[in-house]
Amino acid sequence: MKPASFDYVSASSIDQAVSVLSELGDEAKVIAGGQSLVAMMNFRLARPATLVDINRVPGLDVIDVGADSVAVGALVRHRRLELGGEVPGPLGDLLAEAGHHVGHLPIRTRGTFCGSIAHADPASEWCVLAALLDARMEATSTRGTRLIPAEEFFVTVFTTALEPDEILTAVHLPLLSENHHVGFAEFSRRAGDFAIVMAMTAIEVADGRITDARVALGGVAAQPTRSSAAEAVLVGRAPGAETFADAASAAAENVTPHGDVHGPAEYRVDLVRAMVRRSLTRALGEG
Repeated sequence: MKPASFDYVSASSIDQAVSVLSELGDEAKVIAGGQSLVAMMNFRLARPATLVDINRVPGLDVIDVGADSVAVGALVRHRRLELGGEVPGPLGDLLAEAGHHVGHLPIRTRGTFCGSIAHADPASEWCVLAALLDARMEATSTRGTRLIPAEEFFVTVFTTALEPDEILTAVHLPLLSENHHVGFAEFSRRAGDFAIVMAMTAIEVADGRITDARVALGGVAAQPTRSSAAEAVLVGRAPGAETFADAASAAAENVTPHGDVHGPAEYRVDLVRAMVRRSLTRALGEG
């Protein structure tokens, strides 16, 4: 299929891009990688009157590593994060591992980190990572810039707190300490498919005990979600098979997914239990 007709603006600055969005509102869409938007346009699920291309805007392809956080710019491609080497420590490891599971190589080469988060698919690796780390989304408009925490940013499926005249110009991720261990596990029908269920974990271990725990899930709700039940089980206990199994059971007992063509709700609940346990085990390099 072919998209409906549209006007095209190649923005040379962020000011020009947000000016067009301010004028046109819902009638305009931003395009960077286009790996989700173009497909939706081809099926005529999206019919923007104007596309605002930001690929020529300088300064948006930067990964800015600070003292305690990393800002990933709007034009940073999946593949760059997958290849690693720019973000230090456990966060860099998690970005590389999760990045490898984003679609297929052509998608990872063209698609962008921020674009995936703005698309807000609850089964997206980057959306789950943003929820896991309490990321802050940098939204820019003619009114200025604001930071939106992840818990407020993801509203429901394909819906975010971004206003029609705002561009997601960067995502800010906290750096993890060297005492953090990160894990990732997802189940999908085929390599490159969106996950049916995904789990990401980050646990901090000191003196043989878990002092901080983060567990995030994808594919089980209308937005990526943290499992506070699993996190509560983990904190204060020694890492190991029994602790991880208990945390996985807690996570599974506190989700209410819907069934679909991939399987009934009970199937996803079982997958939550398996993926959480697997991601925690991998965090300690044991799986």
